[in-house]
Amino acid sequence: MHRLPEISLQRPYRTTINRKVSTNELGKFAEMMLEMLPEDLAFTVFVPSAKAFERDLRLQVNDSLVGDKMNNTDAIISRVLGFSAVPRTLSSVSVPYGEGISYDSLSGFTLYISKGLDGMLMVNRVRSERVDVKKGKLLVHVMDGVIMDAEFEQSVQLDFNEGD
Repeated sequence: MHRLPEISLQRPYRTTINRKVSTNELGKFAEMMLEMLPEDLAFTVFVPSAKAFERDLRLQVNDSLVGDKMNNTDAIISRVLGFSAVPRTLSSVSVPYGEGISYDSLSGFTLYISKGLDGMLMVNRVRSERVDVKKGKLLVHVMDGVIMDAEFEQSVQLDFNEGD
């Protein structure tokens, strides 16, 4: 009878998790998103990074938060929140390796979530930059992109093309 080799249960990588951060580290637009949620309920939010807000949505702190643009910025951020928030706590540790899980976001948009060997999450083909950032009862995963449906993505692209 052959014996199977023993496997180490230790992680082959290092991930920073459950680190409390100030909202300044998340960025102004992420802070605005999180402020739209009730503080006393548990949510998981897949927040775009500051770079992703600028790159994918063309939102800039020194421009998008002034005058008439503020209402448009609020509308965009609340729409993105609907696509990227789940009314439950979903830490990276609870996502199994090698298999995807799915949850409906607040807007009913289905999020397909998986985890790489490095512990980072993939949500609808958008990779996380940081995972398991706690902000009160909220659990935040900072994403290198914006989670949105095809219709909203197309409307954002149309706005970009009109501005060029």
